[in-house]
Amino acid sequence: MLARRAVYDEEHHIFRDAVRKFFETEATPFAADWSKAGQVPRAFWNKAGEAGILCPQLPEEYGGVGGDYRLNCIINEEQAYNRAGGAALAVHSDIVAPYLLHYGSDDLKERILPKMATGEMVGAIAMTEPGTGSDLQGIKTTAKLDGNHYVVSGQKTFISNGQNCDFVIVACKTNPKEGAKGVSLIVVECDRDGFRRGRNLDKIGQHSSDTSELFFDDVRVPATNLIGHEGAGFMYLMQQLPQERLSIGVIAMAGAQRAFDITLAYVKEREAFGRPIASFQNTRFKLAEMKTEIEVGWAFIDQCLARHIKGELDPAGGAMSKLWTTEMQGRVVDTCVQLHGGYGFMAEYEIAHHFTDSRVQRIYGGTSEIMKELIGRTL
Repeated sequence: MLARRAVYDEEHHIFRDAVRKFFETEATPFAADWSKAGQVPRAFWNKAGEAGILCPQLPEEYGGVGGDYRLNCIINEEQAYNRAGGAALAVHSDIVAPYLLHYGSDDLKERILPKMATGEMVGAIAMTEPGTGSDLQGIKTTAKLDGNHYVVSGQKTFISNGQNCDFVIVACKTNPKEGAKGVSLIVVECDRDGFRRGRNLDKIGQHSSDTSELFFDDVRVPATNLIGHEGAGFMYLMQQLPQERLSIGVIAMAGAQRAFDITLAYVKEREAFGRPIASFQNTRFKLAEMKTEIEVGWAFIDQCLARHIKGELDPAGGAMSKLWTTEMQGRVVDTCVQLHGGYGFMAEYEIAHHFTDSRVQRIYGGTSEIMKELIGRTL
């Protein structure tokens, strides 16, 4: 289901073949080693840039190919399906780059975007704090204007690409008394005095994805590092979150498809009571249920993708795309583990990694509960 879908055309299929070959050569064979190391080598980002799979939606003047968001989705699908390591390419390309492209000054775009396309600079975005998750209005990190500089102070956590990043887009309060209207987005380069990386967090899954605590101890950055207008950060976040959530939904679909495919192959080979597990009615029924849910999921995510390309995917639609697909992925992966029996609990079997890696899908980018709240408010 990854390839021949109506939402993609022939050029997309050619691009998919190139992306798949890249991951099969440069990532999948090393995924286990990266998982043990707790992060992907920095050199991988440069290889990804050379292969043209970083920020493909950027205009050619900034090093991209000027493609639309479907190219990003192909990369996400192939990375998830091929278990091609935990480099948060979607954070870099689908989330960070658009903030700079849509709202950044010419200086920021010219200075950063071409290097993002080559992998010379890896981007991260810092929203979550130790005491603030989905409620972005409640962030405590501040940025106080001092002459022609902002002084950034605070702490962020659960930041993808936290160990490898060269710069961070920081969601902070430039006016703490204004609530959502006091939130701004500021670029902080990681070589500035006062910036510190905390530990690479020890997670139950996605072990090769570097996820970090970040500390900002009176970090001085030029006022020109402000993205867009002061106080407009929350609005920018709300405008871009539908794409972020759609990306998570796309990854969920590819992950569910992979879990199903390897499980189907397993139950055809594994025998119990003298015959393949696949021959039992319960197994066939479970497979039929999963197959149906996955097919429905692909149809839904492609519908959301088509709407997004036309600029018609609203926040509720983005929330629905994430809510349904990630919850479905959880159901499918759990069933697949069950069909593997005891081997499904063994780390040497791929399905076990899908079980642990997929769990966070219902948390980051806004929890399932927050998605329901957002959808409910529109009814």
